[in-house]
Amino acid sequence: MRSIGAGLVASLSLAAALHAQAPAAPAATSPVATPPAAASPATPRTAEAPPPASQDGYTYQPDGRRDPFLNLIGTGPDTKPTGKKSDGVAGIAVSELSVRGVLQSRGALVAMVAGADNKTYIVHQGDKLADGTIKSITPRGLVVIQEVNDPLSLVKQREVSKLLRAVEGAKE
Repeated sequence: MRSIGAGLVASLSLAAALHAQAPAAPAATSPVATPPAAASPATPRTAEAPPPASQDGYTYQPDGRRDPFLNLIGTGPDTKPTGKKSDGVAGIAVSELSVRGVLQSRGALVAMVAGADNKTYIVHQGDKLADGTIKSITPRGLVVIQEVNDPLSLVKQREVSKLLRAVEGAKE
């Protein structure tokens, strides 16, 4: 009984393999209709001809769908803000800010800072940045209150210290 069942399975798999190797159906059974040979020249042809069939007889027609072979990572919209940045210190984010020097002017400390544009600006205590405010200026750098823009965060502000470059690399 087992040999009959194994022989039946073998013959079915052989038939399936032969069917898979069979040549493609002739063009007469193609689902694409051919235009009649005696079409009148006054009738405009509105339908486009389908793209030529490939070697294996299959063509992909997207019909408004995305290309399945395109990489999905990095093809979304830009996450950078599209709004116009302000000129000067008000357009510098806390993450782009670097302290170049600290000076004393009229009894108060002021800081020389540089932004992403490599321009140097003079800032005072209380000046507004793109995402924060300068809380204080010390001889070692400055302290900035940064506004946290994360809706899941319980903390809405955080204190960020920006130190002079010479002090940042030095060991104490």
